[in-house]
Amino acid sequence: MKKHFAPLLAALATSLMLASCGNDKPATTETETTSTVNPADSVAAMAGDSARMAKPEGVMVDGVAMTADKNIVENAAAAKSVSTLVAAVKQAGLVETLSGPGPFTVFAPTNAAFDKLPKGAVAGLMDPASKAKLAGVLKYHVIPGRLVAADLKDGQELTTVNGEKLHIMVRDGKVMVGNGKDAPATVQIPDVISSNGVTHVIDGVVLPLGK
Repeated sequence: MKKHFAPLLAALATSLMLASCGNDKPATTETETTSTVNPADSVAAMAGDSARMAKPEGVMVDGVAMTADKNIVENAAAAKSVSTLVAAVKQAGLVETLSGPGPFTVFAPTNAAFDKLPKGAVAGLMDPASKAKLAGVLKYHVIPGRLVAADLKDGQELTTVNGEKLHIMVRDGKVMVGNGKDAPATVQIPDVISSNGVTHVIDGVVLPLGK
């Protein structure tokens, strides 16, 4: 009996091996046809890039085009309505910082915004003896990274360069920033794109609590 079954078993084993080989696919086939990359990832990355907001002709501030080939300080220096801020940045020794690679998001108070401060407040801050305090106030208006208006959501708390929190509010489509206690400032001109970040022009000076 064993002599009769041995050839049959051998033939059966051979046919099974051949069938198995015939059904196998190259190991790389599944890898090649299955992607682990989420297509939405690249879309989200593009949507999160504030550079998408840059306009070749620039955003107009005081009739002057703020263009993305200039840095934050260079663009601000060309706008008359933020000349007090530019002077303060120079007095605080922050020109080099805000001209650096960043990127930064700057909430830039207008001259009128500084005029709203109590009488003598601006002169006091601009006093050489108050340089550190002035720098602290200005740094409270600067966020590390690039955030366009669309990135700012109601209820956000952003950590500023001076380490304190800046509170974001959105009301009827208008973005406002504040310290969480005093009346917030409203963004008047959003998304002024520079080579090293983005500036939002605001109508009030936001003071860190306790300053």
